[in-house]
Amino acid sequence: MESELRGFNTKPSKTPQPDPTHDDASSRDDRPLLTSVSNVLELEKKCAAYVRNDVYGAMGRGELPLMEKLQLGIAFVTLLPLRIILVMTVLVVYYLICRICTLFSVPNHGEGQEDYAHLGGWRRTVILPSGRFLSKTLLFLVGFYRINETHNGSKNSQENSKTAGTLQPDEPEQRPGAIVSNHISYLDILYHMSSSFPSFVAKRSVANIPLVGLISKCLGCVYVQRESKSSDFKGVSGVVTDRVCKAHQDEYAPKILLFPEGTTTNGDYLISFKTGAFLARAPVVPVILKYPYQRFSSAWESVTGVRHVVFLLCQFVNHVEVTWLPVYYPSQLEKDDPKLYANNVRRLMASEGNLILSDIGLAEKRIYLATLNETNQRDGFTFLI
Repeated sequence: MESELRGFNTKPSKTPQPDPTHDDASSRDDRPLLTSVSNVLELEKKCAAYVRNDVYGAMGRGELPLMEKLQLGIAFVTLLPLRIILVMTVLVVYYLICRICTLFSVPNHGEGQEDYAHLGGWRRTVILPSGRFLSKTLLFLVGFYRINETHNGSKNSQENSKTAGTLQPDEPEQRPGAIVSNHISYLDILYHMSSSFPSFVAKRSVANIPLVGLISKCLGCVYVQRESKSSDFKGVSGVVTDRVCKAHQDEYAPKILLFPEGTTTNGDYLISFKTGAFLARAPVVPVILKYPYQRFSSAWESVTGVRHVVFLLCQFVNHVEVTWLPVYYPSQLEKDDPKLYANNVRRLMASEGNLILSDIGLAEKRIYLATLNETNQRDGFTFLI
């Protein structure tokens, strides 16, 4: 992959900093490195993991066929407003449930975090099942009428995951510490909420979003400030590692979902893994998500959030395929080397999910998106892929 990146004209950063999603200190700086890239098509080859290949084009502004325009127009005035109303109703209902369950309760504070993951008793009994049910309802409302789930117990995946020798799943220490998943869209979180309702790492700004903010606190999300270069990175890393350890040791502790890629891809690739999910040296559950499509891809890449939501809701049927792999038990060598642990899980997921491995990261993605924006501004409103 180094040969693929020779064409990038980059400047080394003065002081490398770990990624706020608790990557190790030796990882690359994720700040934009763009100076100039003249050939967009050549750049698409180098950043193939981020290229959208649906009929709507790289930025959702491609020239659509006449039939697609008609379907989009009809859905825009009929399906879109109905789905928006129903989705907002479900969000308000769950917000009210979370508000009632957190009345007179003090949130956890520490390391710059705030959450209600510690709630137990009837409050937790109400928050979890209702959250899972309403998450499934939301998926249904936006067109995911059927979720194709596969629990892969194939000989190949079992042999690859049993790297620690003889397994003793009845022992408490053999409990998985985290769910690790490839990252394609914000829909990934909605699916995992419907399945296991785990906490996850989110931007700090999510905590202040109306309705969603309180829900994220009930999930026990770990908040990070991606743009900040402050010393609280170590604190965030420690919080995540502590959460993984607790989930590993205590069956009543909230589960945590981590996206080791640190950003979204188009779903055909698996880019470099960060080591934050593997620092606790606990077993993990790998999950592979795919969103088959014919018209509009559910991958959230170079399309703005509003445009993506509109196109998604205007598509009558959406599809998702989920593959759950067996718990991956790290060997002693992997426990001593989080990078090795992360790379081995990544290779297993790529093999089982028929995904293409790519060593690019967030820095290359920012180069690609910045180039698309520059091209769009130069050539006018419509960008043809």
